[in-house]
Amino acid sequence: MKRNSFVYIFKLAQISIMAVIAMTLFLRTKMHHRNQDDAGVYAGALFFTLVTIMFNGMAEISMTIAKLPVFYKQRDLLFYPSWAYAIPSWILKIPVTLAEVGVWVFLTYYVIGFDPNAGRFFKQYLLLLFVHQVASALFRAIGALGRNLIVANTFGSFAILAFLALGGFLLSRKNIKHWWIWGYWSSPLMYGQQALMTSSNPNLGVNFLASRGFFTDSYWYWLGLGACAGYLFLFNGMFAAALDLLDPFDKPQATITEESEDDAQEVELPRIENSGATEDAVVESSHGKKKGMVLPFEPHSITFDEVVYSVDMPQEMKEQGVQEDKLVLLKGVSGAFRPGVLTALMGVSGAGKTTLMDVLAGRKTGGYIEGTIKVSGYPKKQETFARVSGYCEQNDIHSPHVTVYESLLYSAWLRLSSSVDTKTRKMFIEEVMDLVELTPLRNSLVGLPGVSGLSTEQRKRLTIAVELVANPSIIFMDEPTSGLDARAAAIVMRTVRNTVDTGRTVVCTIHQPSIDIFEAFDELFLMKRGGQEIYVGPLGHHSSHLIKYFESIEGVSKIKDGYNPATWMLEVTTTAQELSLGVDFTDIYQNSDLYRRNKQLIQELGQPAPGSKDLHFPTQYSQPFWVQCQACLWKQRWSYWRNPPYTAVRFFFTTFIALMFGTMFWDLGSKTKNRQDLFNAVGSMYSAVLFLGIQNASSVQPVVAVERTVFYRERAAGMYSALPYAFSQIVVELPYIFAQSVTYGLIVYAMIQFDWTAEKFFWYLFFMFCTLCYFTFYGMMAVAVTPNHHVASIVASAFYAIWNLFSGFVITRPSMPIWWRWYYWACPVAWTIYGLVGSQFGDITTTMNGEDGKTVGEFIHSYFGIKHDFIGYCAVAVSGIAVLFAFIFACAIKAFNFQKR
Repeated sequence: MKRNSFVYIFKLAQISIMAVIAMTLFLRTKMHHRNQDDAGVYAGALFFTLVTIMFNGMAEISMTIAKLPVFYKQRDLLFYPSWAYAIPSWILKIPVTLAEVGVWVFLTYYVIGFDPNAGRFFKQYLLLLFVHQVASALFRAIGALGRNLIVANTFGSFAILAFLALGGFLLSRKNIKHWWIWGYWSSPLMYGQQALMTSSNPNLGVNFLASRGFFTDSYWYWLGLGACAGYLFLFNGMFAAALDLLDPFDKPQATITEESEDDAQEVELPRIENSGATEDAVVESSHGKKKGMVLPFEPHSITFDEVVYSVDMPQEMKEQGVQEDKLVLLKGVSGAFRPGVLTALMGVSGAGKTTLMDVLAGRKTGGYIEGTIKVSGYPKKQETFARVSGYCEQNDIHSPHVTVYESLLYSAWLRLSSSVDTKTRKMFIEEVMDLVELTPLRNSLVGLPGVSGLSTEQRKRLTIAVELVANPSIIFMDEPTSGLDARAAAIVMRTVRNTVDTGRTVVCTIHQPSIDIFEAFDELFLMKRGGQEIYVGPLGHHSSHLIKYFESIEGVSKIKDGYNPATWMLEVTTTAQELSLGVDFTDIYQNSDLYRRNKQLIQELGQPAPGSKDLHFPTQYSQPFWVQCQACLWKQRWSYWRNPPYTAVRFFFTTFIALMFGTMFWDLGSKTKNRQDLFNAVGSMYSAVLFLGIQNASSVQPVVAVERTVFYRERAAGMYSALPYAFSQIVVELPYIFAQSVTYGLIVYAMIQFDWTAEKFFWYLFFMFCTLCYFTFYGMMAVAVTPNHHVASIVASAFYAIWNLFSGFVITRPSMPIWWRWYYWACPVAWTIYGLVGSQFGDITTTMNGEDGKTVGEFIHSYFGIKHDFIGYCAVAVSGIAVLFAFIFACAIKAFNFQKR
């Protein structure tokens, strides 16, 4: 909790800002005691207080779920019983509750102008403490029951919605249908709302409470408080029970492959008979015949001379007294990588292996690079280099909901030249799958690492294949065997070896390889801590050249028979060995024949071959803009279609809410005789807009966050620009949102029985569709401007509360102080509610009861400030807001990169 302090500080700051907004909006000088309308404003302030306190617990869901995997592991190893985990979770939240509720009540109570009696002040504080605790406990229980972020968020939204709709404010108790009255009596919010209303009686008056269906007896405060205490124990009990009885959803599952029996027996690594001629500067790889490929490629060498890489000195090191401005990570390294030669890049942790590879591949997002890097004799330009190189990252990042074959098809589609026709492309993919031994897995879903889908070793091979289908000349691999057992590592290395035998230039960083794997390499580039090279050259048969070089240095212990040369080499070149022998291995290397020979080789390869041309491509990307859009949309479509926890859950949630609202607000749309009937109908619109919208915004966030990590890899590989990706992410949502709004619109419109004219019905659908669009795009936008979806959900929720407050329902526009009215026009939800209420009721001319002969349209205008002839502007506004959020999402995806390298 201490290390997660950002969340609590942010929530405290958020509730403070909300309190300041609320108290300036419901300022006591503007709060009168003249009539029912004024009482309504006080009731709105109380309702908003309750909703804010309730909603503030929503962050508990993601925080609970984030801790569950560790809890399940510890529970199954019998560290402690579940209740011993549940009780501290509850106790630790009590100080947070005291602080958050304290900030809210102490700031707002007197400024809003509630009853100045100190007793009533502390009664409100005590009640809200219990409400906050109930909300925290409820969301913890939902997190433990849901166990998956999307499922739990959906149930969390549903719980809030059910409690709110039946809490007695949106829908008066007198209007609740007899088949839903049990929900009213079992809603914790009803008891909180009732107790708040009763304790604020002087502000509201008995007549107002009675007209809105609230109880007027003073004992309801204590009754409400007691009910909240009961719910507190119930929800915490549910949390403990869920922890004890339920297991995690997804068990890691490998994919059953169709490998043949003999293939599965033993994996042989290709043996190297003669890795390098003794004296020859240019070492030829001799591994039998080179495998032919359908698509030709041009072999390229890469040379680098005196490369220095530095970053700004970290603040922590400056504080410890380091004077320099820059921290140097690579100190003038030089080398050459050639076609058909497999080079191992090795060194102890912190030697700069991955740093060197990132610098050569152009994957660094910061820092300063000096020195010369040449590709086949010409200076390296990153735009063109990305087209002829591939980079296999250490953590295998792929879209989880596409198959192995589709992943390769997508990569080839976007990275092969547009001159390659579809048939050739597909033949090439089949060849690559054969080469990398993925053919038996072609229809397996990739899945999430460690959760579902492919095993670690299969994912590694897919990573290599995704780069190979781009037909690169140079391939960089970052620790391709990390985290794999011996057999899996051998399979991956066989793949790598097969790749080299096609005549490509391949460089791998590798960590503690076995003898077999080490001897599959042709050359070694060995570095020591501090970013300097100490051996660059051929390994030789059974690593003979390497052993001979180091054993010739005075004082270095000889290698024992059968000992792993890779381990021995790292042991004899440690900093401790350097100190005890009084030598510097970098100096020894730089004074050796090997170094001079390498410098000569760099010189030779640094000259362009006669008749060769510099790399040049007419466009930055292989495919034109529309093909990029088409390919991205194709992948997104499959990703969405195969993600039922997102798409199907959202659809069922919508249908369920529609049926729930339909039965709750049954036949209320046609009743406009008195103000409470109208408030009920407007309440149904307000709650639907807010809840469906927030549900869409919160459930889209994890989906976009997963795809964004894949986007970073694909954009770095030069597959597409940011705009086609953003375009596809936005367009793929539209049919789902359309189906959602039509389903909801048809069910609710028919059951609530709004006016059945074509114009009103289509306005209703239009406003629902645009609203769900802008909420979904808002959720996507929040992810695009923040580092991860946990931060995104906290940042996004800050605005939900403000939108709720200024929607025009909690406090209507005419009741707002003049200094806040501008924000009503800037609030997206206010435009939606204006459009929905105006299109349904703004043109009704029947007279209302008890409103001095006003018609429904006139009452809507005087009370809500809504005019029928302004609907066209609302339509433009809500569609404009959706376009604006989509545009910001696209710009943020293009501009921000939260992946630091």
